[in-house]
Amino acid sequence: MVDVVDCVVIGAGVVGLAVARELAFAGREVLVLEAQDAIGTGTSSRNSEVIHAGIYYPQGSLKAQLCVQGKEMLYQYCAERGIAHQRCGKLIVATSEGQRAKLGSIAQHAAANGVNDLVLLTRDEARAMEPALECVAALYSPSTGIVDSHGLMLALQGDLENAGGMVVFNSPLAHAQCDALVDGHKGILLTAQDGTQLLAQTVVNAAGLWAPDLARRFEGLAPEHIPVAHYAKGNYFTLSGKAPFSHLIYPVPEAAGLGVHLTLDLGGQAKFGPDVQWVQSADDLLVDPLRSEVFYDEVRRYWPGLQSGALAAGYAGIRPKISGPGEPAADFVIQDASTHGVAGLVHLFGIESPGLTSCMAIGKAVAQRLQ
Repeated sequence: MVDVVDCVVIGAGVVGLAVARELAFAGREVLVLEAQDAIGTGTSSRNSEVIHAGIYYPQGSLKAQLCVQGKEMLYQYCAERGIAHQRCGKLIVATSEGQRAKLGSIAQHAAANGVNDLVLLTRDEARAMEPALECVAALYSPSTGIVDSHGLMLALQGDLENAGGMVVFNSPLAHAQCDALVDGHKGILLTAQDGTQLLAQTVVNAAGLWAPDLARRFEGLAPEHIPVAHYAKGNYFTLSGKAPFSHLIYPVPEAAGLGVHLTLDLGGQAKFGPDVQWVQSADDLLVDPLRSEVFYDEVRRYWPGLQSGALAAGYAGIRPKISGPGEPAADFVIQDASTHGVAGLVHLFGIESPGLTSCMAIGKAVAQRLQ
């Protein structure tokens, strides 16, 4: 027995839920298949929960466009729905004279992305905002914030269900057949690991870390359209006691990444990270306490008052990258029939940061491509 359905979204992380909500609001019948027993158990619950401004991403990239658009959508949605969030702002800090010039180029790059609210601060101005901070100059981003990612996902799920959609848990996909014909109906035949079969007109692969692996299970999809998955682990260390900061603190980015930054949760608790550790498995989530030595060195550049013994191993998340070590960071990939030729099929590859910030804009972009 094969059930015929309209839309299936695979993956109930923040992006999958935002896509499913947008499709349901467009009048589509939507089913979300989630391999785990709850929403957002992957990357969506193992990140910094930062609402990014859109400063660093390459001009014209999907990351830049969807982050700037998604940030405004997200702040409005959180305000309307009472989702806990805070527009706390962040300081990008230069800790040496050699980094000072980079602040100006960062501001120019941000303006090219449509982020026009950055303010260049002297050392004294930055320290007036954060007395414990040490720097030679800083760049203030007032539109950076933090959000309760689980509260956000619950709201997206609620909207989806109120619009007639449904999330089905413990439903890992075993196989898919493109351009299948069943009882006179044409579509994509999905087979779950328990043998359940669905014939869908539209399928969105929003499986995050597992999106490339999932794409390889689609019979009839040319393999050259499927990127290689790379796993960049980000370790976090938490601060014991209260941090003397009310803004997020980011060092000037170096070649390897954004540096070890200080973020706050909605209760004011500070954490440091993520760093970049390339790993072989998406399940490699243990934090090595010995990595704290590097964290102390990095953090003391902008917070020399960090006490020894104050950092404890926190948690880790994995970035769903489609570019490897030493390669330029890949852009988001929203891949539809114009690329792979399969009607009704959309793959979302490489949706790492700023995926959380961009989730609602990604949902709108996917819905528009499927119109």
